[in-house]
Amino acid sequence: MTDATRAGQAEQLMSLLWRHAVPPRSGGRGPKQTVSVDAVIAAAVVIADRDGYEKVSMRAVAGELGLRPMSLYTYVPSKEALTVLMVDAVAQQDALIPAGLPVRDRMAAIAGQVRAELIAHPWLLEVPPWRLVLGPGRMRRYERQLAAIEGIGLSDLAMDRVIAVLSEFATGNARMAIAGIRSATELTDAQWWEQHGPLLTEVMSVEEFPLASRVGAVVGERYQAPSDPDGAFVFGLAKLLDGILADLRAE
Repeated sequence: MTDATRAGQAEQLMSLLWRHAVPPRSGGRGPKQTVSVDAVIAAAVVIADRDGYEKVSMRAVAGELGLRPMSLYTYVPSKEALTVLMVDAVAQQDALIPAGLPVRDRMAAIAGQVRAELIAHPWLLEVPPWRLVLGPGRMRRYERQLAAIEGIGLSDLAMDRVIAVLSEFATGNARMAIAGIRSATELTDAQWWEQHGPLLTEVMSVEEFPLASRVGAVVGERYQAPSDPDGAFVFGLAKLLDGILADLRAE
């Protein structure tokens, strides 16, 4: 691929992302479009939410909209470009974090929104986050996250670090929560333990694993599951916020 081709693709994608901010160029050729780019993106998100990211294809999206497969390329140039548009469209749904909330609650909202988005759209975990082109949805989210912690005593670099740490913690926890949700559709935790518990008891020596045996029994009794992602999120987020706010008070 030549530099000129890459530049052309980058310009096309940027124009699609910012289509509502930049007026379309006149004089375009090709068949008249019967649906909007927004409708194409929305259909792709519906498929990903319902069937998984691997089921998203240009053909599948066209079928969802009642279009011929090849006609979809008049809206978006590729699945890769469509994916970037999907991620940005989902980010558009973020609610404003009220400025009147206490600082701690505003920080918690940053992490909570990231986690909730991933649980609602698990396919986002399959999309590489590095170098995703910045569209209005993701930029507006970042602006709102920054506004939530602006003026509390953090430098510009520290504000970005806080958002990154909160987002990455929420992402890791969401991954576990989603795994639990998916596994529950196959077997309940009780059913799984009925199958594997007796086998584990046979092979696992309490003398060799005294701490794991003791703590594991307490955890299993308390959660009735291998882990508790919701509780871990609340606990871990509280500790993260304690540390961040302690540093602010110390300065």
